Amino acid sequence: MVGVYLSGTGNTKHCIEKLICLLDETAQAIPIEESEAVQELSQHNFIVLAYPVQYSNVPVMVRDFIKHYADFWKGKQVLCVATMAMFSGDGAGCSARLLKKYGAEVVGGLHIQMPDSISDVKLLKKPAEKNREIIQAADRKIEEWAGKIKQGRFPKDGLYFYDRIAGLLGQRLWFSGKTKDYSNQLKISQACIGCGLCARQCPMKNLAVKNSKATAGGHCTMCYRCVNSCPQQAITLLGDTVVEQCRYDRYGEG
Repeated sequence: MVGVYLSGTGNTKHCIEKLICLLDETAQAIPIEESEAVQELSQHNFIVLAYPVQYSNVPVMVRDFIKHYADFWKGKQVLCVATMAMFSGDGAGCSARLLKKYGAEVVGGLHIQMPDSISDVKLLKKPAEKNREIIQAADRKIEEWAGKIKQGRFPKDGLYFYDRIAGLLGQRLWFSGKTKDYSNQLKISQACIGCGLCARQCPMKNLAVKNSKATAGGHCTMCYRCVNSCPQQAITLLGDTVVEQCRYDRYGEG
């Protein structure tokens, strides 16, 4: 067993690491951007694929990863884990359909609610205590399903036809343009001091420091690592100002 994941602000990283550990203490969870992730795909028959849902869709970086390594999925058993702030419909189903196209056996889908991490939009903001409660509920759900999976029973979140309709009508139909491709909308203000933290963290290598200021290309996968980690709150994507930098380590135990 191996876990492969994209995590922007720590939510998905926490969930997959907890699940993997409960299922197999020797298993690893590897960030999707690391070269080791590809090597591990070929060596394991059971894969947990985890990512944050974006408008009831899979981040384009994850979709590209699945497509680029299409040959690795044939005959593999895959559990799709999707984290979300509130609703996704078929967040797990979106990757499941693509994986099946390349010959994978999708054994299950698991949706896990985690604190909202879109720091430049006010819509889903909650108090810190409420976010801690959300994480505690997520942990309980992971623990419950880990026990069931060990017994051969898998969750089916997002895998049914009605889930697909819910995801389509609930979000994807209206916001498909935001998730169809990589974004070139990342904005960096004059508050930037050129520390380079964003460039080091970006999974797409989309950021670089030039003339003592961070600059962005057109391959943002909207993971929000840079936005929520910038010490100057100089980076935004959807909004124009940072409302609250939300990361797992602010509300979790680590």
